[in-house]
Amino acid sequence: MIERIRQYFILDDSQLKLYLLAVVTGLLAGGVIVLFRLTITTTQLHLIPSGEIEGFSSLPWTWILGLPVLSGLLIGLIFGRLSSEERSIGVVHIIERLSYHEGRLPWRNAVLQFFGSALALISGHSVGREGPSVHLGAASGSILGANLDLPNNSVRVLVAAGSAAAIAASFNTPIAGVIFAMEVIMMEYHIATFIPIILASVSGTVINRLVFGEEHFFGQLAAEMHSLWEIPYIIFLGILLGFIATFFIHCLKYFSNFLAEHSLWKRTTLAGVLVGLGGLIMPDVMGMSSHITNSSIIAEMTVASLLLLLFLKLILSSACIGLGIPGGLIGPTMIIGAIAGAILGIIGNYFFPDLSSSTGFYAMIGMCAMMGATIKAPLAALMALLELTANPHIIMPGMLAIVFSSIIVSDLFKQDFIFLSLLRARGLDYRNDPISQTLRRISVSKAMQRNFVILPEEISREGAKHALSSSPLWIIVQQDTTPTSLLPASDLARAVAEQNIDVINLFKIPASRQNLVKASLHDSLQEAQDILNKNNAEALYISRVTAPMIERTYGILTRQAIESYYQVPKN
Repeated sequence: MIERIRQYFILDDSQLKLYLLAVVTGLLAGGVIVLFRLTITTTQLHLIPSGEIEGFSSLPWTWILGLPVLSGLLIGLIFGRLSSEERSIGVVHIIERLSYHEGRLPWRNAVLQFFGSALALISGHSVGREGPSVHLGAASGSILGANLDLPNNSVRVLVAAGSAAAIAASFNTPIAGVIFAMEVIMMEYHIATFIPIILASVSGTVINRLVFGEEHFFGQLAAEMHSLWEIPYIIFLGILLGFIATFFIHCLKYFSNFLAEHSLWKRTTLAGVLVGLGGLIMPDVMGMSSHITNSSIIAEMTVASLLLLLFLKLILSSACIGLGIPGGLIGPTMIIGAIAGAILGIIGNYFFPDLSSSTGFYAMIGMCAMMGATIKAPLAALMALLELTANPHIIMPGMLAIVFSSIIVSDLFKQDFIFLSLLRARGLDYRNDPISQTLRRISVSKAMQRNFVILPEEISREGAKHALSSSPLWIIVQQDTTPTSLLPASDLARAVAEQNIDVINLFKIPASRQNLVKASLHDSLQEAQDILNKNNAEALYISRVTAPMIERTYGILTRQAIESYYQVPKN
């Protein structure tokens, strides 16, 4: 029964099955994210005397300093015992697995991500929860696909679906979750993947709202632009945030290489020391600092205190992430952007009180402009801005700030996509040309030809006639139970008709033979092409292990069949 279910999901070409699995993925991812959030908040409520989430200011100074140091040491000792592959986590890990392992995410890395990030966030490290959430959501889709033995192209879609559901469940932003998955995880837009990703994002949002209600992760800030005369000031905000984003990226790269030759526990402990010292100066810098986005809190802060918080948040967040603390970088960039925007909002209100919008308006614009510039996801940032404010009138000023901040990072300073930069620092890369995108979306089960027969090297004349009676297109020639060659069935039919011999040797008759190598039924056309190139072969036989020591051949795939999926027809 289980094998029949698996064969249905592998061989059936209906998109409806993928839609159903996307909903299941969204529910799984949403449940995991809810559990992750509750683990963090419940522990903090019991740990912090004031009973406030991230209320680190109510802790004695010894706890403010000691918590991040001890957790940094513990994280370093645990992660340091593992190989670099075993402790790989976060968005970079997802991109790596998509690029080199077709989205197959190990469950152990996800478990490590859950507990490591929870420990880091509970103890006040200046990181975000969205990176861990994306990993946990993507792993939910990947593990579901692996257990159902899905082909790799379907697993990739479920990975993106889980990522979208994770963002939606973390921030209560279903549209931004979809765009994030397409823009950052898949790095492509294709209509075939939109529907399952949307379904997963909605499912994740439903789970989040059932537990946490309609409230957004970030505080409700005013989102009305007062006057069109503010447009030059908004453009200036975007430019300024472009410089800040560039500085943040440089700091992240610096700390990623800092003490790289030393043990991991030394690096993570150093991150804890830095956070503890920063917390002694300003406790608001610890943790995600999401309370900063509350309008009443921003209104009480002076420009000097905001500038100090901006500097500390920028340095400590880049240090924590770069030195190996498991956590996300998107949340910190959004907080940094909100602080920078609030500073300009206060200045604008001071000099032009009749023309300037509220401080909260500039904080929201800055938040999403910083996010878009840092991770090179301007559309996801714009959608997040729309959903967080529920105000379509903020789109136009938001577009200006996001575009100009992105221009500074990408065009002026030539900074690459931050996650790809971190991937390349590991000596890896991500192939994302149009042909690769096309071939990765298609499973070999969709492209292969199933009209074939398997014959030994030598066969009797009557045996050949019997094999041809089913009108196959291809003959797989097998030597010692291993398929080695492929020839058209028409060549065998011609030999039967023209040669009056009792035993036919399939390697000696005139035929257009192609050397044959094996590919898995799970592979995408991209993987199939890579196998052909690596083995200098012309065709593949598609097989799958159905039981211990039992392997079944399902189809034939030629190089010409693969090329037909991306060749442009000539007029």
